[in-house]
Amino acid sequence: MNTTTADRTESDGATSSTETTTGESDERTNAAWREYSFAGDPVLSVADLNVWYDDDHALKDISIDIPEKSVTALIGPSGCGKSTFLRCLNRMNDRIKSCRVEGSVAFNGQDIYADGTNLVELRKRIGMVFQHPNPFPKSIRDNVAYAPRKHGDLDRGLVPRLLGREETEKENELVERCLRDAALWSEVEGRLDDNALGLSGGQQQRLCIARCLAVDPEIILMDEPASALDPIATAKIEDLIEDLAEEYTVVIVTHNMQQAARISDQTAVFLTGGELVEYGDTDQVFENPRSQRVEDYITGKFG
Repeated sequence: MNTTTADRTESDGATSSTETTTGESDERTNAAWREYSFAGDPVLSVADLNVWYDDDHALKDISIDIPEKSVTALIGPSGCGKSTFLRCLNRMNDRIKSCRVEGSVAFNGQDIYADGTNLVELRKRIGMVFQHPNPFPKSIRDNVAYAPRKHGDLDRGLVPRLLGREETEKENELVERCLRDAALWSEVEGRLDDNALGLSGGQQQRLCIARCLAVDPEIILMDEPASALDPIATAKIEDLIEDLAEEYTVVIVTHNMQQAARISDQTAVFLTGGELVEYGDTDQVFENPRSQRVEDYITGKFG
């Protein structure tokens, strides 16, 4: 550890030592580096979150508040717990048998880990877009309308048709609105009945975003949504994320630090051992990080 880092961490009242990886400074962390103030109440408030996969302690004492209608980027080297944390926000980790979660995640003041939580309703309100596009092998129209039909928000099929209750017009309006919001309508409006698997990778990812929007979420979680896409498709996804943040809260995991700097309002930096080291305004984190390890990571000294 260099003298500058030692002097800074001691004077800041650092609280704990941390494991390091190759090229990473040995530094004691400080709770003040994770304090981030913003106007209004948080839409998500995480407190003392710990996650284990069997005996592997994947996330350690994570506490963070996320403001609504903004973009929060989660960055850090591979294996630091970013995606694990993201999946905690709508309890997708429940699907992993070896996973154990302690702590709380409050969504609009309600702990999503409380007994009796309706997971179907939770995942409608906190949707997720995955790293690789995963459209259903159905038409473009059916992809967007699938969840509203399944949840009973749209009456379609033989029985509603015979009873005169089929909501074709409502469905058409929903499909168009979601595809427009996902910046895809102009590219597919003439072929809504074509198989979605015939779309390009970037179009498929935007279709998955449209499918997420169809159930009217409040929060959209994105796990490296552009990592498998070419630069042009990536730029469209980034533009779309910035537009979505006007109406939705977006939390995105990305390995692309330039992408985080371009599109996010605040950035959380996870480092070795499942530790949240720094959280704050994106410009501050990238231009004047308070942690030496974060500065080393951003400047490419390790990771």
